[in-house]
Amino acid sequence: MLTKVYGSAVFGVEATTITVEVNSATGIGYHLVGLPDKAISESSYRITAALSNVGYKMPGKKLIINLSPADLRKEGSAYDLPLALGILNASGQISTDEFDKYIIMGELSLDGTLQPIKGALPIAIKAREEGFKGFILPAQNAREAAIVNDLDVYGAENIEEVINFFKGDAELEPTVVDTRDEFFQALEHPEFDFADVKGQDSIKRCMEIAAAGGHNIILIGPPGAGKTMLAKRLPSILPPMTLHEALETTKIHSVAGRTQEKSGLMAQRPFRSPHHTISDVALVGGGAYPQPGEISLSHNGVLFLDELPEFKRTVLEVMRQPLEDREVTISRAKFTVTYPSSFMLVASMNPSPGGYFNDPNAPVQSSPAEMQRYLSKISGPLLDRIDIHIEVTPVPFEKLTDDQRAERSTEIRKRVTAARDIQTARFSAAADKNAVRTHYNAQMSTKDIRKYCVLDDASKEMLKNAMERLNLSARAYDRILKVARTIADLEATEDINGTHIAEAIQYRSLDRDGWLG
Repeated sequence: MLTKVYGSAVFGVEATTITVEVNSATGIGYHLVGLPDKAISESSYRITAALSNVGYKMPGKKLIINLSPADLRKEGSAYDLPLALGILNASGQISTDEFDKYIIMGELSLDGTLQPIKGALPIAIKAREEGFKGFILPAQNAREAAIVNDLDVYGAENIEEVINFFKGDAELEPTVVDTRDEFFQALEHPEFDFADVKGQDSIKRCMEIAAAGGHNIILIGPPGAGKTMLAKRLPSILPPMTLHEALETTKIHSVAGRTQEKSGLMAQRPFRSPHHTISDVALVGGGAYPQPGEISLSHNGVLFLDELPEFKRTVLEVMRQPLEDREVTISRAKFTVTYPSSFMLVASMNPSPGGYFNDPNAPVQSSPAEMQRYLSKISGPLLDRIDIHIEVTPVPFEKLTDDQRAERSTEIRKRVTAARDIQTARFSAAADKNAVRTHYNAQMSTKDIRKYCVLDDASKEMLKNAMERLNLSARAYDRILKVARTIADLEATEDINGTHIAEAIQYRSLDRDGWLG
């Protein structure tokens, strides 16, 4: 007897429907074909024990199981449940013609309990696209998959519940999530708030500009100045995610198995902070069976690299292409996967190996040569992709003990969102259907800069003098114009003036003589 059960495989952030064909015939044997990996090949042992512990058995017949399409590599233990159901139906232990209405996925424990799977959200999206009635999966993943509307999602605790569902002996309760309601409820409750930060008003202003224009930023300062504290609060002032961005972000975390059991849609922008010992594969993604890396997990959010010079140079260099293209392409001999990676880079560093500026009163002193060698660990091409450099100084005691509460993140976010709306309207009006879409000022091309960053004579003269006196590098020119455009947008000013240019020049610390050159 031949039975077909439908599962799914995830490649990149997209799912492909897999047909599990089980044929039961006279004889003895268990033959699993269709390019399964080791975890799937070992499934017969888990299935045998699970069926035995819920009152069924592995049939003493010849079983031929094909995972179609047979030329597509399948991986993971999530095929246990469809394989077990196919075996039961093909051997006559249950009888149903309902399998073709459902996508079924789940890993089996030896007692029949279902364990969570990866990629539930993209699988659910594909199931709806292909017209399946429902999706049966472990209960831990039910809320994640239930984000998708017009699809019945059934979470089961064990295989016995699924068997009884198809036999008609019991019902599974569909999981219902009001996606929009949950999404909008979670928007206004950031975990970290700028109101908790004492002092540092100039740095907060700088972070506001970075958020408004999507600019990458690097914070330079001694230990304890508040660099990490400020960086963690940056997502709280970024514009709220749209529903489309939230779905896109949740898909990536679903594929990586990083979603929370009780949560559905990710409403808060992600904040990722990998340790400086991270490998280049862990940062950009990859592996024998490619998985998204940290830069993809921070898609639509913030990637924070603390102590930037401590990262291996090879790790930092692999970020250059994703920073430009906003996606990562990982190629293997038989397939290629692409992960989105549109993120804001926030980096922090000490100004010297000892941690302090070249100050005779500092607890630990470093020579100018040591400082130069330490700072030169950051390559010019990477630094070229960071628009804002700002020095962070320690907070004085008077500010630390001040009881006055600082401005809340929600208030700053309103100004940031207003500035982003101006940019969206500007670039939407001039969008070229054949070109890569520009969303905010940090993404402006040279052509856009010439068009939207026109300076009057006084501003040009100020910029010229600054580049000559401060010995600013040529690469700083476009960055200053981009940041000045964002400052003007925050003030809802159409034209860039000298005040905007003057402020933007302050944010190029590492281009000055005595830093990197």
